[in-house]
Amino acid sequence: MHLLDRLRLFLVGLVVLSVSLPMAWVSLGKLILFVTCLVYLISQLVQQKHDVPLAKLWTVRWILLIVATFALSLSWSDAPQAIAVLAFAKHSKLIEVVLLVCLLRTPRETLLALATYLGGQAFLLLSSWLMVVGWRVPWATSALAPQYQNVVFSTYLDQTLMSCAAAAVFWHLRSFWPQAHWIKALFVIFSIASVVNVLFFQEGKTGYVAALTVVTLAVMWQIPRRWRVLTLVVLPLSLGLLAWWGSMKIQERVAQITNDSQNYSVHGDSLSSSGFRLHAWRRSLQAMAEQPLVGYGVGSWTQTVKRIEGPQAERIFGDGMTSNPHQEYLLWGVELGVGGTLLLLGLMACLVRDAWQFAQPVKQATYGVTAVLAVACLFNSSLYDALIGDFFVVTLGLLLALGLRNGPTRLPVETGASIQACAWPLSSRP
Repeated sequence: MHLLDRLRLFLVGLVVLSVSLPMAWVSLGKLILFVTCLVYLISQLVQQKHDVPLAKLWTVRWILLIVATFALSLSWSDAPQAIAVLAFAKHSKLIEVVLLVCLLRTPRETLLALATYLGGQAFLLLSSWLMVVGWRVPWATSALAPQYQNVVFSTYLDQTLMSCAAAAVFWHLRSFWPQAHWIKALFVIFSIASVVNVLFFQEGKTGYVAALTVVTLAVMWQIPRRWRVLTLVVLPLSLGLLAWWGSMKIQERVAQITNDSQNYSVHGDSLSSSGFRLHAWRRSLQAMAEQPLVGYGVGSWTQTVKRIEGPQAERIFGDGMTSNPHQEYLLWGVELGVGGTLLLLGLMACLVRDAWQFAQPVKQATYGVTAVLAVACLFNSSLYDALIGDFFVVTLGLLLALGLRNGPTRLPVETGASIQACAWPLSSRP
């Protein structure tokens, strides 16, 4: 391996490791990723190398379409220019998926990046468990906030979703190294420990649903095909009842959601977490009904719902202009119209379609992470938000690279123009 290739792999390792660290490292990781990929694409253009497999991923083309659509919406956005550009930058983090697939070129490189990523997630999980048993973890920045008990670097919302996605990766990739039985055992332990940590020692309501989703999919893949649809219906209900019965935290959170929802329905109380979400979703649907075709443009959600809200807008949505509805599908719908929501659904469909051609462990891991993302977007703006959004795009980019460079879809690198495959794959047939 040449020195520049080693440097490229080292920098990619920093990027995939950064999502297991505090936000400052995530920001540094994004900078490293963009600069590294720019230098790499220029070098590939000079050497006239063509990455054939990359052009076969539907997800790559769909992400470029999404970013182009958000960029185009800057021309009609109702938001102030600075707010619109900031929102566009946050939506554009999706391009990190494409960059990671560009930079990871061989099976060995993807496996090294995967090992680095899983090592970071294992460190995060072990740190949380040390906090559970009462040990002081000096590197835990969230220890200063009592409401973030057992959370290491972020919030309970971010960490629970990250743990669920990591559990899916650990579990489904346990058979990726069939000769190393100790790796399989370790991955099983980490996956179970992640789910238990979320269900019994964390506060995130969305995390509970995501954890049940991961467990349901893991069980579904182990049973005969004819029973899988029934499993998807019965098992989540059974697991939910079992978790509710065995965890006081879950019982308290369910009771809180029920009480907050009833207060909003009867009294219009939007100050609670559930009440705010219900109210923000209602205003978002009203905004989409006003502009169903093209929306109000990127970054316009807060300004639009405040206009609809009227005199009480500042009290409910705050003083700034960068709030969101805690629901990714509605956020895209307000900014881009119904087509925006369809773009997000299409992204998940492309992930499923691409994963279908991967080796079985990678396919199932990609399905699991995509399912966690789909659930998270129902209750939060999980792609738009910092840290958790970066975690999802890095995880998905790594899994796509792993599936593309390993197993039945692996193809040789051929002569051509690499810049065309990476920067404009729309011209290639799937």
